[in-house]
Amino acid sequence: MPDASPVTHDVVIVGGGHNALVAAAYLARAGLRTVVLERLAHLGGAAVSQRPWDGVEARLSRYSYLVSLMPQQIIDDLGLRFDLRRRRYSSYTPDPGDPSRGILVDNADAAATAASFARATGDAAEAERFAAFSARLGPLARTIFPTMTDPLRPGHELRTALGDDALWRDVVERPLGRLLRSSLSTDLARGIALTDGLIGTFSTADDESLRQNRCFLYHVIGGGTGDWDVPVGGMGRVTAELERAAREAGAELRVDAPVTSVHPDGEVEVGGERPEVLRGRVVLSGVGPSALRRLLGEDDVRTPEGAQVKVNMLLRRLPRLRDTSVAPEAAFAGTFHVNETLTQLDAAHAAAISGSIPSPLPAEIYCHSLTDPSILGPELQAAGAQTLTLFGLQVPHRLVAGADTDAARAALLQAATRSLDSVLGESLEDCLWLDDAGDPCIEARTTADLEGSLGMIGGDIFHGDLSWPWADDDADLSTPAQRWGVATDHERVLLCGSGARRGGAVSGLGGHNAAMAVREMLLA
Repeated sequence: MPDASPVTHDVVIVGGGHNALVAAAYLARAGLRTVVLERLAHLGGAAVSQRPWDGVEARLSRYSYLVSLMPQQIIDDLGLRFDLRRRRYSSYTPDPGDPSRGILVDNADAAATAASFARATGDAAEAERFAAFSARLGPLARTIFPTMTDPLRPGHELRTALGDDALWRDVVERPLGRLLRSSLSTDLARGIALTDGLIGTFSTADDESLRQNRCFLYHVIGGGTGDWDVPVGGMGRVTAELERAAREAGAELRVDAPVTSVHPDGEVEVGGERPEVLRGRVVLSGVGPSALRRLLGEDDVRTPEGAQVKVNMLLRRLPRLRDTSVAPEAAFAGTFHVNETLTQLDAAHAAAISGSIPSPLPAEIYCHSLTDPSILGPELQAAGAQTLTLFGLQVPHRLVAGADTDAARAALLQAATRSLDSVLGESLEDCLWLDDAGDPCIEARTTADLEGSLGMIGGDIFHGDLSWPWADDDADLSTPAQRWGVATDHERVLLCGSGARRGGAVSGLGGHNAAMAVREMLLA
């Protein structure tokens, strides 16, 4: 049992991801002595920009890559200075059965969008159905998102505020597939919608667990609009601003400081080259709940499981499409859906359940550099180079866990490029930039890579299943930690990362809400 050593800090934060930096900035600004402990040599966790290829001046958002859920309130409160750019094109989706035609959703041209729906689906009314479906979801975003930086509200209050019981039932109480089939008539359009429920989530349209519904909800409420924006300068720019805000507020930020154990009384053991013991009045955990339980020495049978592969690429030029009616610069400017009909997404899940990498692999792609060329050096910009990020779905960690890491990575990379090639007018390989050694600039990051490099158990980018962003009607909300959705089984240990009640994605919500709970605990 640890001794009653004196308190060294008001708040000790375990892990140095973006949420930890948000919490540190708020708490230090409130006058609380705060320290962040990060085991890696840099801060930011998954919200970083890196140069994957030697001698190539391209800084990619290597893990997370778009911003939707970060409230303007956090940006304003902390004085963050970065630019988020809206994309004109929402998505492009070639028909897997005939890639010479596809749906281009152009936010600036409804007529062109309607024409592409009619051409790709053969149904002139599907564009209207898709627009109506999107509009119907709007009240969810406008009702729920403004509450994300407030104490949790009971679900029945939000249902009443929404004022649409049928919509609540369709999104919150019934598997998503029912809503998609009743709202849209084509497999292609239904798949476009379903992908929002499967990012990092291993599920199907009709999964009774509703994990796909929860993921879907988070993806359509961001910013009160559901738009996903490009951070200028890459995700590392967001982290750099958070680090600046935390340091200027007076927070102590330590790297190369691996935490080896946490005790419920606030004692935190730090390993590395300078082992020491810190004691906080409160401990915040920016690592996942499963990782925290291991640090607490508790048995953990709830191992999370991520379900994605990310492929980063640098191209000499964008590849030609089989669909000659759409310019590559338009198709890749939004989200490019590959082999993502509803039927294909469910079939891919079944393949993965049987232990196989899905073929074709459902994937979606975006080109950061079309919206923000600043992530490329002058030589690359002048040469017309572009980045591509591919996010493969329905790839649960079980497919790579325990396997040879290099072989698993190679197999998933092959599956991803084969899937993309099926809708291109030329081979992706012919378009890749070569580094100084003559090797193609392409890399895959699997769930095993996330687990090994970032400590995300099971490669789960959400640190576990997402929760509804409200309290159960019978929930105990008697403590600050419970009211803010950051409670653990230990009074002095709180969650501040993606595993918090409203965590997930690059939002800062876990950090903000943990900071608000701590301020109530220590400053009230």
